[in-house]
Amino acid sequence: MRLRLCTWNVNSVRLRAEQVARFVAEQAPDVLCLQEIKCREGEFPVNAFRDMGLPHLKIAGQKGWHGVAIASRLPIEDAPPLDVCREKHARCVGGMIAGVEVHNFYIPAGGDVPDRAENPKFDHKLDFYEKLTAELGKRDPKAPLAVVGDLNVAPGEFDVWNHKYMSKIVSHTPVEIEAFRAMEASLGFIDLMREATPEPAKLASWWSYRAADFRQSNRGLRLDHILITPGLREAAWRLGAPATRIHEDVRAWERPSDHAPVSADLVL
Repeated sequence: MRLRLCTWNVNSVRLRAEQVARFVAEQAPDVLCLQEIKCREGEFPVNAFRDMGLPHLKIAGQKGWHGVAIASRLPIEDAPPLDVCREKHARCVGGMIAGVEVHNFYIPAGGDVPDRAENPKFDHKLDFYEKLTAELGKRDPKAPLAVVGDLNVAPGEFDVWNHKYMSKIVSHTPVEIEAFRAMEASLGFIDLMREATPEPAKLASWWSYRAADFRQSNRGLRLDHILITPGLREAAWRLGAPATRIHEDVRAWERPSDHAPVSADLVL
């Protein structure tokens, strides 16, 4: 069976429920992982997702900000939690779907100053990565596990519009990239987007609202990721190459999120 796994920082699920429905109708995800849903569990538009054909939900909501959810065509069973947020924000939710353990994260952005001592938000971001890396290191790399979401780090030179400039900006500083790579190494994670589109091709999944035309300014960052363990490599390559893409066109819709969805197909 094909399992189409998507991740999208939707920047308010209630505000963009119609856009989500359009995306689901066009791309037919089996599992849709959302970040920044910006609502509590009881405020989530459950009926809208049922109408989309994604009736199975796991929601970690919070008033005002943050919040993550998994919406699935298939039943979601419980999975061992990876709740590593020291501030107890709603930033992580996981489940077992069709035998695949899926963990959906909205990792802290980290504020503006890339200094742990001066900026508690940046310290929280690195602490989140450190705790997550330690927890993942206890798992079996042969087990089918996916880490997806807005991980708020653009790890590669070609994941930002200007590597030299961005190396001083939160999201692409050397210490963040080191934290991201350590997390990747914990289970030998495979970066499906980069496997499908190797460097030096530039990739981005986020573009600032400040740009009137995000394509013309072309100052994007690849902050949204689908990472899989070696236990899922065969499923990702079963058709010959990873079927993974960034749905950039969604960023051009009316009143969009500043993030575009990312999808990957696994053939189980």
